[in-house]
Amino acid sequence: MVSEVVEKKLYDAASKGDVAILVRLVEEDPYLVHGVSFPFSRNLLHVAAMHGQASIVEEVLKFNPRLARISDSQKSSPLHIAAEEGHVEICQRLLSVAPEACWWRDCHDMNPLHIAAMKGHVEIVKRLLQESHLLVMERLHRKETVLHLCVKHGQLRTLKVLVDRLGEDLVDAFDEDGETILHLAVRANQLETVRYLVESKKIKRRARNSTGKTPLQILNESPRYTSSSYSEIRRSLLKLLQPSLESAMPEMTNTTMVVVVLITTMAFQNAVNPPGGMWQEDTSSHKAGEAVIAYTHPHIYKHLVRANIVAFVSSILTIFLIASGLTSRNIFLLNIALFGMWVSLIAIAVSYGASTMVITPNTKTKSVDLIVVIISLISLISFLVALLFVHIAMMYFSWRGKIRGREDLTTDPLPKRILYRIFQRLETWGCLRPNHL
Repeated sequence: MVSEVVEKKLYDAASKGDVAILVRLVEEDPYLVHGVSFPFSRNLLHVAAMHGQASIVEEVLKFNPRLARISDSQKSSPLHIAAEEGHVEICQRLLSVAPEACWWRDCHDMNPLHIAAMKGHVEIVKRLLQESHLLVMERLHRKETVLHLCVKHGQLRTLKVLVDRLGEDLVDAFDEDGETILHLAVRANQLETVRYLVESKKIKRRARNSTGKTPLQILNESPRYTSSSYSEIRRSLLKLLQPSLESAMPEMTNTTMVVVVLITTMAFQNAVNPPGGMWQEDTSSHKAGEAVIAYTHPHIYKHLVRANIVAFVSSILTIFLIASGLTSRNIFLLNIALFGMWVSLIAIAVSYGASTMVITPNTKTKSVDLIVVIISLISLISFLVALLFVHIAMMYFSWRGKIRGREDLTTDPLPKRILYRIFQRLETWGCLRPNHL
């Protein structure tokens, strides 16, 4: 049985980092390291870890490394204590001796990663993740993840580290109430957290909790006068309701690729096999293999060659950009690819007009320049109509999102409100079916 006097000396030595006294006491009675027990059934490692005494931890592990695997009455191992207090060096030493302790749960059902994240000790979180990324998959008793703990305790720095290293499934994980970390951030009025989660683009659009409410609906139900950041949070959440360019990118690039490959094929075919065919024999005025229309319609042939070159080169450029892994983040290159597609469309339209004039009777009396102008105008108008259609479609989906979020539409500009009334009428008449869009 260890006397109270010796126990106090050991506690003071462990808490103050007095290695000399600790070594002297242990040399006098080697049983002290194994048999001493402080309040809550804690051993010397618990005490040293609590006070951040790395030198004491090192000495105690020399005497008895098994103490790193012993928990106190709260089911906390020395690693739990070090993670809670934020002592990185001690955590590293304990993990080298007892790496399995990173999986142990305390009386609150938390492992050391949960505790470090809750306290905001980023470096310890990173070190534990090096031990095993699967630690983040451990749920608490209410199915909360470590990310829920970060939001509840306002640890944005820790949340960023975890979100950057995790997949979307855990970021969008639900707790027992069906709430994601975005729901919790809105409830807690954490503006910076909401901004980060929206901009990280790992949050699913319109995620609903167990009562069917989105984060925007939760915000709208909260009293506005109690939150100075209400409008900023609302503006961030509205970004989730906008049609995502990144989500539409794969389908758009696939469609664009099909179009430009077809145009490339048409331009190549028109170049090697022009309308009217090739001369089959050499004569005094031409050679076999040359285009017939180069002699019969030289003016039209010049426009045909130029249009084919423009269509072929712009299509090849677009194919190269898409095949190089074009993403929605490369807005400049994306615009170049789209512009290249439309240029190739206009050029192939001009080529079609020139080819039609060659094989149509009495084309000598027609003006090829007028045909080029008409086709270019038609192509430009079709492009503008397509842009207008896309803009109206995005406005419609935005309006549907606001309806689901029970937002006040009367504050929007007059042109938008007019469009909203038109959308409402079209849905009433059955022209639009939102459930199928």
